[in-house]
Amino acid sequence: MPTAPRSTPPPRPSLTERRKAETQLEIARTAAALFTERGAAVTAEEIARTSGVALRTFYRYFRTKEDAVVPLLANGVREWLDDLAAPPAGPDTLPVREVLERAARRALTPADEPAAEALRWTRGLLRAMPDDPALRAVWHRVHHDSEEALRPVLARLTGADPWAVRLAAAAANTAMRIAVEEWAAGDAAPDGPRGPGALAAPALRALTAGLPELHAPCRAHTENGRENGEARGR
Repeated sequence: MPTAPRSTPPPRPSLTERRKAETQLEIARTAAALFTERGAAVTAEEIARTSGVALRTFYRYFRTKEDAVVPLLANGVREWLDDLAAPPAGPDTLPVREVLERAARRALTPADEPAAEALRWTRGLLRAMPDDPALRAVWHRVHHDSEEALRPVLARLTGADPWAVRLAAAAANTAMRIAVEEWAAGDAAPDGPRGPGALAAPALRALTAGLPELHAPCRAHTENGRENGEARGR
């Protein structure tokens, strides 16, 4: 039986690119642990030594010691964006806001212990940020970049004009950031009722309530259903 056409998956990164990403993430985990323990007193030399890489290698990957945590902080954001950008799995027509909420909950609710540990490291970093303006600047830069990356995704999901898309991206990204910051300020478990995934949904609803574009059916789901119907009719 004919099926609806599917988007071509992006090419898989090369082995060299995957190894580089793994090394960067391992350095990021080490840096997060050190920043959590010692705050701004941590040095690039210490991060490199503890990670088992030469200082020259460290600076090949990162411009500053604070930049070393970017791969860890950006991981959840990247998963959220990848989830939103993926073709819908079923024919259901959902409001865009619900699609955003479901993706946010999946991205911020740890599926395994490594994911839970990454969130705990993020909590430690956020607690170290009041005494380290450079580290806080990295956190806000990661979210600024994620907001920029979210715009084309929301444009495809909503079909809205650029101004509405920009407002929606800012609101959704802020909701994600606030959910993680609020969770990090307390001691709740990352996968519990006060975890970042649970907090993200009400934050999204509150900050996007005045955006009618997000209450409309998800355009990608509507188009997917239309394509399935056309395929069944052939």
